[in-house]
Amino acid sequence: MEKEKWWKKAVVYQIYPRSFYDANGDGIGDLRGIIEKLDYIRDLGANVIWLCPVYKSPMDDNGYDIADYYHIDEAFGTDEDMDELIAEAKKRGIRIIMDLVVNHCSDEHKWFQKAKADPEGPYGKYFYIKKGIDGKAPNNWRSIFGGSAWEPIEGTDYYYLHIFTKKQPDLNWENKELREEIYKMVNWWLDKGIGGFRLDAITYLKKEAGLPSYPADGEDGLVSVAHGALNQPGIEALLREFRDRTYGRRETLTVGETAGLTPETLLSFISLEDGVFSMVFEFSWCQLELKGPNYFWYDRQEWTPEDLKRELFSSHEMAGDRGWFGVCTENHDQPRSIDHYLPREGRNYYGATMLASMYLLLRGTPYVYQGQEIGMRNCAYASMDDYNDVSTHNQYNRALADGFSPEEALRLVQLESRDNARTPFQWDDTENAGFTTGKPWLKVNPNYTGLNAAQEERDEDSVLTWYKKMIGLRLHSQWSELISEGTFAPAYREEKNLIAYRRSFEGKTLLVLCNMQPEERELTLVAAPGQVLADNYKEAAFTGNTVRLRPYEVLIAEEA
Repeated sequence: MEKEKWWKKAVVYQIYPRSFYDANGDGIGDLRGIIEKLDYIRDLGANVIWLCPVYKSPMDDNGYDIADYYHIDEAFGTDEDMDELIAEAKKRGIRIIMDLVVNHCSDEHKWFQKAKADPEGPYGKYFYIKKGIDGKAPNNWRSIFGGSAWEPIEGTDYYYLHIFTKKQPDLNWENKELREEIYKMVNWWLDKGIGGFRLDAITYLKKEAGLPSYPADGEDGLVSVAHGALNQPGIEALLREFRDRTYGRRETLTVGETAGLTPETLLSFISLEDGVFSMVFEFSWCQLELKGPNYFWYDRQEWTPEDLKRELFSSHEMAGDRGWFGVCTENHDQPRSIDHYLPREGRNYYGATMLASMYLLLRGTPYVYQGQEIGMRNCAYASMDDYNDVSTHNQYNRALADGFSPEEALRLVQLESRDNARTPFQWDDTENAGFTTGKPWLKVNPNYTGLNAAQEERDEDSVLTWYKKMIGLRLHSQWSELISEGTFAPAYREEKNLIAYRRSFEGKTLLVLCNMQPEERELTLVAAPGQVLADNYKEAAFTGNTVRLRPYEVLIAEEA
């Protein structure tokens, strides 16, 4: 019997615990804070929570450097708090999926401590540890966060590989003993009752045999690690074994963060028949402004709604009816979507609600990132001293090294920093936005006095109310089966600055029209529409089969 694909009827709410809600007043969000806010998430309509890492960690990369996979970091609470969170979420019909980081661990993990003490011993083989060449690193790979991807082991002539920060040594998945340790840990968490995993940086697991150097692609003499470590041949075999030994035996949701997938490999990852994961994130349209393998923030290109439409449509047409995506416009690694996707004149209620409908009704499982549902915005700190994120500081220093002024480098940071999405959640208009009674670990966005959840819950015309309406339409309406099971097809593709598509199932069709421009437009439809399900201007403007779409209007209607 085929496993139930319950995740096709899911809306996932992503929580970045450090910034969600602080229950004990130390300035850091925690598990007890999440427990206190479960009713808020239930009332929004989400039925799954993706929890960013809460494992023991020195927090060099805010928890994505794990020192102990089996225990909760004291900053977030206790192991018992985690058990309570799983149980309390279940009472409300909400499943918890954990962030799983197994491309690398922390340099403070006991495995790495043993590897450093004996690089040629059994734990040395859990990592990529090699002797240097003439006192230099074993190859010229550049870390994603900048600088060499190799760090010397002090007092020896050995180096270890780290694709991310030097405190995140890469795990060697070619080593069977290491894989067995990971399978044991993953099954332990599944036995505790979690509903699945988001798999971090998972397409970096396989490295090219021999770890060769490549021609440099920068003045530093280094080359992007993507050449030898991203989506390498043979990775699918590793991942299929992983699936079959762990989550594949159960009814789980697994979503991969899968940079580097090609059209040829996509379906093997997301096939509804035999995919490695339930779904992967569709990121091709999430950072259209960044180009090149290194994603330097200064290496930018202009894009238009037509570019967004092209990427969105091509990926969904590639997946067709056989594959499944996790769809999102925000997460903990991206700027806020209102500032990212919309010009200044569209950064308002209409733009925010149009973007929400555009992605929440796509074929796939939608993910709502905390604060997105109330329209939280980027926060442009005035000083680099206010930024916490390690990649932000690396990008700033990279820009300075390549000739940008401090002012220019700071402006790039303000546009792209991951801290834009990590400012504390804005619960109300009291001090620190109601996030904490202490000093927040990261400065609160000062716009909280006029933009917060308490205010929007009282407003029938708020962004939050619109999100609830769209999630209700997706999960609890006569159209729910069409939205979860129906086909996807682009519509009115030739219309500039219009993203329009059809969702069809068993003879019924919904038409979604998103006007991506600050000007009105008239659109002649192939037929007069039937029932109008939603319009962010409240009343749709029809004359026969011609519709007038106002700036950033979204119209959702039955197609007759």
